[in-house]
Amino acid sequence: MQKTDLPKKLSMSDKTRPPYQALTPEILAALRDALGPEAVSTHPEKLGECAQDASHTRGVPEVVITARCEEQVVRLLDLAHRYRFPVTPRGMGTGLAGGASPIHGGVVLSLAAMNRILTVDPVNLIAVVEPGVVTAEVKRAAKAHGLYYPPDPASLDTCSIGGNAATNAGGPSCVKYGVTRDYILGLDVVLPTGRLIRTGVLTRKGVVGYDLTRLIVGSEGTLGVITKLILKLIPHPPAVTTLVALFPDMTHAMKAVTGILTAGLVPAAVEFLDRRCLELVGDLLPFEEAQDAGSFLLVEADGHPEVIAREIERMGLVCVDHGAREVLMAPDAAKRDRLWAVRKEVSLRIEHSAAVYIPEDVVVPLGEIAGFIQCIPEMEARFDLKIYCFGHAGDGNIHLNITACEECRPEQVEEGVRALLAEVLRRGGTISGEHGVGVAKQRYLPMELDPESIRLQMGLKRLFDPHFILNPGKIFPWSEAL
Repeated sequence: MQKTDLPKKLSMSDKTRPPYQALTPEILAALRDALGPEAVSTHPEKLGECAQDASHTRGVPEVVITARCEEQVVRLLDLAHRYRFPVTPRGMGTGLAGGASPIHGGVVLSLAAMNRILTVDPVNLIAVVEPGVVTAEVKRAAKAHGLYYPPDPASLDTCSIGGNAATNAGGPSCVKYGVTRDYILGLDVVLPTGRLIRTGVLTRKGVVGYDLTRLIVGSEGTLGVITKLILKLIPHPPAVTTLVALFPDMTHAMKAVTGILTAGLVPAAVEFLDRRCLELVGDLLPFEEAQDAGSFLLVEADGHPEVIAREIERMGLVCVDHGAREVLMAPDAAKRDRLWAVRKEVSLRIEHSAAVYIPEDVVVPLGEIAGFIQCIPEMEARFDLKIYCFGHAGDGNIHLNITACEECRPEQVEEGVRALLAEVLRRGGTISGEHGVGVAKQRYLPMELDPESIRLQMGLKRLFDPHFILNPGKIFPWSEAL
């Protein structure tokens, strides 16, 4: 999307705008009585802070509710159900799909103040936390007990665990450890009707009834508001080591990734940067050789020191066999931290360098990565785009950062995005790996899901939320509900 404007594709006519109740003085008084006046803000500065997330998709909330306990969430949604005004849940606002943007106005429910780590249990290997806890804090609390919470989205220092659950966030470590959903055993969830339910278990197994936990995780705040999470922890790996492999082009690098995985090796992370990304951040890398490479792989192994020393050496040999020009070790923590800091800087530099910036996070099967990457130059030429590729090569999650000049026609950019997504789907992939659908990808949903699948999912939405008051307009447009 363009940085400053909501894309025209996302605007809605009065005909498709749901019939929500405006927040009258009577309703505002009821909110203050039920939640406490300190929880309710109509201050313009507070409304502006919660008008958008990191996608720059804006809405105009009428009020911001800052919840500090579960009971406040229950009371708010009971009132919303009764008066039929929309509620948009919000964590830290780091999402890239518009999932926390109040596009229908109404109430923004901020959960950032529900930020307590309630329990870290080293005997049962679980943690119980509130949704506003920053993900990095969860990881640090677990590590203090010799335990590990693996999910590591790029924004882990600023994103919340509840937001991670809402979008089923991933990250570099998911190639070995899986995504957020794999570490959530149970939830406390307030339904759009104001009813509180508890899903899941405290144990490693449990098959009683439908798995509502896995349904809620990844539902982007459209089915319920998460107020508590039971997280699975594992023993913390005793050591980690890293290598950097430099290749002449992306095709060789992606074939090396496939070679590593099919050799029976299980890296803790495999990240890549293409030539364009290296041109932007190569000056920050601790290896001078990287600035002239056509592609860059960052490979990590964790576990017992002697074991991972052998594994990382084997991974380096696989890279050499697949055309790596240089394989450089980065065993010390300072150099590893610098490499990861550079990796996280990429998207910021891309956004700041372009007039039009659209972050897509597609996933293709491992065997299709190299072939898909080879299609990128032709797509750039056809639609007059400049595309930066980086991401999680170990699981096929490619972050396509699509940019265009200010003079480029919006219709042409849209056509290019659709062509890229169509190519992803043709290769058996999916249009979103970890950012979610939100508002940003809503219009592309029918490209991947057939009408019957959409109908069934809309039926679930109606069952949970009969008045469509919770995070409306996300994933599915309101017109689909009519």
